[in-house]
Amino acid sequence: MRAVRIDTPLRIDGVLDEGVYREVPSIADFRQIEPEEGAPVSEPTEIWVLFDREHLYIVARCADSQPDRIVANDMRRDGANITQNDNISIVIDTFFDRRNGYEFLVTPVGGMMDSQVTDERDVNRDWNTVWSARSRLTDEGWTTEVRIPFRSLRYQGAGPQVWGLNVRRTIRWKNEYAYLNPVPRSEGARGILRFSMAAPLVGLDIDVESIGLDVKPYALGAARADRVLDPLFRTEGDADAGFDVKYGITRSLTADFTLNTDFAQVEDDDQQVNLTRFSLLYPEKREFFLEGQGIFGFGGVESSPRRAATAPTNTPVLFFSRAIGLAGDRAVPINAGGRLTGRVGKYSVGLLQIRTGDEEVAGLPETDFSVVRVKRDILRRSSVGVIGTRRSAAGAGTNTAFGIDTGLNFFQFLNIVGYYAETRTPGLEGENRSYRGRLAYDADLFGLTLEHLAVGRNFDPQIGFLRRDGFVESLAQMRVSRRPQSLESVRKISVETGFDYITDPDGRVENRQVRAALRTELQSSDSWTIEYLHDYEFVPEPFTIPGGIVVPVGAYRFSSLIGRYTIGAQHRVAGDVTLAYSGFYGGTRAEAGYRGRVEVTRRLAVEPGLSVFKLDLPNDETTAALVSVRTTYSFRPNMWLAALIQHNSANHLSTANVRFRWEYWPGSDLFVVYSDGRNTLLRGPERLQNRGFTVKMTRLFRF
Repeated sequence: MRAVRIDTPLRIDGVLDEGVYREVPSIADFRQIEPEEGAPVSEPTEIWVLFDREHLYIVARCADSQPDRIVANDMRRDGANITQNDNISIVIDTFFDRRNGYEFLVTPVGGMMDSQVTDERDVNRDWNTVWSARSRLTDEGWTTEVRIPFRSLRYQGAGPQVWGLNVRRTIRWKNEYAYLNPVPRSEGARGILRFSMAAPLVGLDIDVESIGLDVKPYALGAARADRVLDPLFRTEGDADAGFDVKYGITRSLTADFTLNTDFAQVEDDDQQVNLTRFSLLYPEKREFFLEGQGIFGFGGVESSPRRAATAPTNTPVLFFSRAIGLAGDRAVPINAGGRLTGRVGKYSVGLLQIRTGDEEVAGLPETDFSVVRVKRDILRRSSVGVIGTRRSAAGAGTNTAFGIDTGLNFFQFLNIVGYYAETRTPGLEGENRSYRGRLAYDADLFGLTLEHLAVGRNFDPQIGFLRRDGFVESLAQMRVSRRPQSLESVRKISVETGFDYITDPDGRVENRQVRAALRTELQSSDSWTIEYLHDYEFVPEPFTIPGGIVVPVGAYRFSSLIGRYTIGAQHRVAGDVTLAYSGFYGGTRAEAGYRGRVEVTRRLAVEPGLSVFKLDLPNDETTAALVSVRTTYSFRPNMWLAALIQHNSANHLSTANVRFRWEYWPGSDLFVVYSDGRNTLLRGPERLQNRGFTVKMTRLFRF
C-alpha cells in the first residue's frame, strides 16, 4: 500500500467532497473472513490513505444496501459497546516489527476508540491519545474521516517510513467481518490484531517539527465526607493541583513524569461477589498506569487485565499496577513518579519508579515501587525478556522479584510461552519460586492447550497479583469445531473438553476438574453454550462466604451445569443470560444472571446487570444479589454524562458514581464527579458512609 501526500490539510467533517477523493484512486479490495471466507465484502467499501506535514489521514466510504439496519447506538468515546456497532477498525504498526502497534476504531455516529496493542494479543483499550474523527450516515451507507497527528504516535524517526497497516470493516447486522489484508478465519474480529499479516505501507515521509514535549497540568476542587475518618460526618473542602509531563527522548522512547497524581475522574470498580477462598482481580482504570502497560506483561499474562477474568487464571501477575496507590477501596496518595517506555532497536524497554505517601487508615507508610522490564525480539514474532520489581516501605523491609520469560510464535496458530521467577521477602525462606510452560494451538477447526504451572508457598510478588499460592497445576484442553453447511442459521459448532489438576507442593490433590462444553454460534451473531463441570476440591482451612457461612475443612465433590445465551448486538436488547445449578461444599448453588445493554436512542443507553445466587448448605442457606445499572447519555462523542449505580447484598454496600466528561480541547478535559457509598444494614443518617463531589480540569500543552 502507498500513502499519498497532500498539500492542503483535510477538513474533518465526514463529508467526502474534497477533490482529492476524485484525484486519488481508492483502495477497495476488502475480503470476508466471516461468513464466506475469501469472498469480496458484501457491501462496497473504499479507503484512502493520505498524509500532510503533521497528520496521517485514513478515510473510508462504506456503502450499505439497507442503511436503516446499520447498528450505530454508541457515540461515546471508548464506550463499552462501541465494538458491537458497525465500525471501521484501523491498525498501524509504526515500527514494522510485525507484533506491536495501535488500533483506531470509528462508528457511523462518530464513536471513537483507541487502543495500544502488544505482542498481537494484549489490548489496552484505556490508552488514549490525541486524534479526531467524524462520521456521516447517508442514504447509501456511511462515511468517516480519521486524522491522527504524527506526534501522537511513536515511530523510528524522521524521514521515509515503512509501517504496517490493516483495516477491518464490521457489518454488524450481517455479522460480517471483512479485511483489507485477510487474516485466519479462526481469529474473527480479533484478527485485526495480527500485525504480522498487515500490509506494508510505504510512501510516508515525515518531518519532525515538535520537540516531543507534552505538559498536562490539572486543577481540582472537591468536597468530601467519610464516616470512617470522621464519625461526625463533616464535609471538608479541598483544592489541589498537579501535572503530568511526557517527553519524547526519541520518536520511539518516551519518558513520563507525574507530580501529585490524582485519579478523581476514574469510574468506580464493578463490584463482584466472591464465593471462593481466593482473591478477586479488579482491572486497572487509572490513566497514568495504562500507557505502555503491555510492555510490562510477563509470562504470557497481561500486566493489568482490562476486566476481571470470568474464568480466573491462577498464573501470577508479576507486576500489577493496582498494587500501587490503592489499599483495598482506599486511595493512597502518589507523591511523584516516572516511567520510561518504548523501543530501542529490537528491544522493548519499560522502567517505572513511583513513591506513595502514607495512608493513616490503612496504616501504610511511605513506599517506593520500582519495576524494570526488557524484552528482545527474536525470530519473526517471538521474544525473550527479563523483569525485576522492588517494593521498599519504611519499617517494613524490601520485597524483590525477578524473572525471565519467553513467548514463541510459530506458523499461524502455534504459541508457546514460559517463565521462571523468584521473589525475596524478609522472613520468608525457601519455596520462593514459580515457573510456567504453556503450549497453545488455536486454528479454526481444532484447538489444543497444554500447561504446567508451579507457585511456591513463599512466592510473594508484592507489586503483583497472586490469586492462590503454594500449588502445582497441570491443565489440558481440546476443542473441535465444525461449520455445518446443512444448517443455514448456524455458523459454527464447537465441542470443548478440559482437565485441570492442582496439588499442593507436597503432592496432595487440592482441585481436580473435568469440563465439557458445547458452543453454537449463529449467523445472526447470537450464540449459546451448555457447559458441564465435575469438581473435586480439598479445603485445607475453613473460610467464610457471603451470609457469614463458614465452609469447614474437608474434601468436596460436586457437579455443575451452566447454560448461557448471548443476544447479539443487532438487537435493541442485547447481552448475556446465564443460568447455572451446581453442588456447593456439601450443598447446592443456583445462579441466574443477565448483563447487557438496552438501546433507548442512539444517544441514550442503559446497561443493566443482575446476578442472583442462592446457596443451600447443610447447616445454613443464604441468597446474595449483585445489581448494577450503568446509564449513559452522549451529547456528542466528546461530551457525555454517565451514572453507575450498584448494590451488593453480599457486603451490604450500595454505591453511586455520576460522571460528566467534556473533552473541550483535544487531550484536555473537564470532569464533574459525584459519588457516595451506603451501608444497607444501617438505618437513618448513618446509612450514608461516604460522599464526594469533585470538579477537575486538565489542559494539554504540546510543544
